[in-house]
Amino acid sequence: MGKLDPLKLICDSCCENNRIFWPRLKAIDVGSIQPPPVVIPEGTIIPIINRYFYIVTDDIDLTNGITLPANLFTDDNGDPVTEFKLFNPNGYVNLYINAVMQEGGAYKVTPNSLILTPFNTTIFAGTPIIIESLGFQQM
Repeated sequence: MGKLDPLKLICDSCCENNRIFWPRLKAIDVGSIQPPPVVIPEGTIIPIINRYFYIVTDDIDLTNGITLPANLFTDDNGDPVTEFKLFNPNGYVNLYINAVMQEGGAYKVTPNSLILTPFNTTIFAGTPIIIESLGFQQM
């Protein structure tokens, strides 16, 4: 039998020149692996999302802060609202001004209004303000 060159893995005495020598692989039975048990929770958590929209009609000077009443806003269907639906304690509120999420300390949302804290800036007419109220309900 020919000599095996381990660097080339080519057998010198094979029937065809330069045939690659592949060692035989032997499959072994490791048994079947059982999947972990499925855990079904006692209840299902359903998210509830309400969004409210307002396009600023006149420049808003925030030097002294401002309170915007809920009746300036519309809901996802474009219908006017009289109050914001808030989910306490199982929820939270995000505020977006000109599509930028605002820091939590920059505002407060009550059922009747959006309160913007004093800041040395102006929100210009045409700027969108979006309130996103998220809540979680167990079914």
